[in-house]
Amino acid sequence: MHTGQAVPDLAAYMSDSIRRIMTRAYKNVLSNPREAKFAYRMQQTFQKSEKRRKKLLETEGLEVPPFLISSISTTCNLHCRGCYARSNGIASDKDDAQKETLTPAQWHDIFAEAATLGINFSLLAGGEPMMRRDILEAVAEVKDMIFPIFTNGTLIGPTYMAFLSQHLNMVPVISIEGTAIGTDERRGQGVFRRAMQSMEMLRKEDLFFGTSITVTTENYRLVTSPEFINTLRDYGCKIVFFVEYVPTEPGTEQLAFRDEHMAEMEHLLEQRRGEYADSIIFLSFPGDEKALGGCLASGRGFFHISPDGSAEPCPFSPFSDSNVSQMGVRQALQSPLFRKIRAARVLGWEHTGGCTLFEHRNEIEEMVV
Repeated sequence: MHTGQAVPDLAAYMSDSIRRIMTRAYKNVLSNPREAKFAYRMQQTFQKSEKRRKKLLETEGLEVPPFLISSISTTCNLHCRGCYARSNGIASDKDDAQKETLTPAQWHDIFAEAATLGINFSLLAGGEPMMRRDILEAVAEVKDMIFPIFTNGTLIGPTYMAFLSQHLNMVPVISIEGTAIGTDERRGQGVFRRAMQSMEMLRKEDLFFGTSITVTTENYRLVTSPEFINTLRDYGCKIVFFVEYVPTEPGTEQLAFRDEHMAEMEHLLEQRRGEYADSIIFLSFPGDEKALGGCLASGRGFFHISPDGSAEPCPFSPFSDSNVSQMGVRQALQSPLFRKIRAARVLGWEHTGGCTLFEHRNEIEEMVV
């Protein structure tokens, strides 16, 4: 939500945020020599990437975001209530033979190019990304990028533990809704127990992992409470993503944040960041965008790559006029649609919960050539 306040330089702000996150991550894994060595190497890589992005902006006027969101899977083993990936057709129970999806080699090449541009992260989503082990194995070889894998956690077993131990740039981020009751109510009976078992396995191996929580008007106080955060910390969780609920199902609009909820959430996170500064990193989407003058989508801070390679403003705005697998990341960043969205000042539109572009999807659709 646009506040009218002075907005810091976006590139500098995001680069500084990444430095602070990596510095905190490095401190959090000092007990594990392998993880500490990896975090130190990535710190050096990010410094070079920051200079690369800055040079491209100065010499070519090309604004390169530091991260991407990529939906690599069209299948999922769960049926979570309010799942946007299912509602917009990304995810289903089994692969649709008619649905075009990128190959592992294509994903590898996309991320390899992204790394040369100075992009350091791609959040991997779906569907359930761990149902595409072939893609994960391919992209893990792009060593200058970190891939947070947003997973329901039910597929993590001995073979995946071996894979994650070997490829430290693959970081599982396990999705829960708070308590067992809340998680199982949305995701299915027994899912919470299985997710916590996965966290316990990751803790025993001393691997860096995180948690993703969809926050609603019903659970945001619970999942930001010290008691709940202490539980995550005790399981070994090092980073928590809070994602505001987007009301994709009719009749669930009351679960989406309004101004008063956003303000309280911001206050609670400020407290927790101070209390857990040495143990857990907290990120909020889209709450943290407030300091940056609004939505970071459409290449301003990131963009979304769909399973078929379409370059989209964000996962909640599935419109595209370009395909990354055909034209590459560099050219996709100059998408006419992305330019129209930024020029129309869509990034400052008011919204009533979760995602600005979702609120204005009709206007975005009209921009697609």
